[in-house]
Amino acid sequence: MNAVSVPSEPEDAATVTELARRALQHWGIRDGEPELLKFRENAVFRVRLPDGQPAAMRVHRLGYHSDAALRSELQWMSFLQSAGVATPSPVATQTGDLFVPVDTGTSAPPRQVDCLSWLEGRAVGARGVPLDYTPEQARQVFTAIGRTIAHMHNVTAAWTPPAGFTRHAWDFDGFFGPAPTWGRFETSPFLEGSRRELVFRARDKAVKALSEHERSARNFGIIHADLVRENVLVHDGAIRIIDFDDCGYGWHMYDLAVARYQNRDEAIYPLIEAALLDGYRQLRGLTAQDIAALPLFSALRAFAFLGWVQSRVEGDITRDVGLRMSNIAADVVIAYLRGE
Repeated sequence: MNAVSVPSEPEDAATVTELARRALQHWGIRDGEPELLKFRENAVFRVRLPDGQPAAMRVHRLGYHSDAALRSELQWMSFLQSAGVATPSPVATQTGDLFVPVDTGTSAPPRQVDCLSWLEGRAVGARGVPLDYTPEQARQVFTAIGRTIAHMHNVTAAWTPPAGFTRHAWDFDGFFGPAPTWGRFETSPFLEGSRRELVFRARDKAVKALSEHERSARNFGIIHADLVRENVLVHDGAIRIIDFDDCGYGWHMYDLAVARYQNRDEAIYPLIEAALLDGYRQLRGLTAQDIAALPLFSALRAFAFLGWVQSRVEGDITRDVGLRMSNIAADVVIAYLRGE
């Protein structure tokens, strides 16, 4: 399913909060109010389970994933947790379901709701906010992130997904096909004049490069696909990974490209990139071709962002935010075009 093909309804916080309240009973929660933490792709609430433990309840965006795709996400998270990757684990309902459909009692379609175990930790950073690490702290954190990504890739490569497992793909069609995973960037209202021409030339270069790029069990598999600063937590020096909403089949280098994407304007960016790659290499090999392809995969992330932004303007984000994010993404693909 195209992740942006269905409008996100309902849009207001009051409605999704009511959905969360209605969902509490499925986990045996009789007291307490869901606390809204984030309302973007999904609405995320902090709730307290009957045993007193906190949990994250997600009210999913309408039409973002099929039931089979959501079940597959939760199955992969459970596997990773069992394999030593610090991720949330699904909390089943009282009847053993991984998620439930919940409605507001109106004619609106029901929404998928699930619960995940709570992970303590501090996000590595936030979008658009400079990092507050010393160079040595950054080296330690990003080396650990690289190791964690490699560990995820290693254990998943040896995993056999259960029958019925399905996720979208960050493959050629996921970026440049007729229905890209995050939407078509070509219709972006923020690309004009010479910048638009340069972005389209960069697309032609990326299309050729990706169509010729190796795709094998060595470098392609199930990936997180959204390892931005907000989705990587640090707790007692250990790395924890959250928000698997965009996980799917893709090139391993895309995970590394996404992890470095938000950091390219940092003064210590060369240190950050080197630490990421060094940490990854400690557990999983990288070829010279893999390293050479990093600019390509960074450009692919930027193309995906251009599609994501144009599909959400005046919905999830304002035009000003959309323009700023699109300009950043356009700069990345133009740098790729120029070989920078």
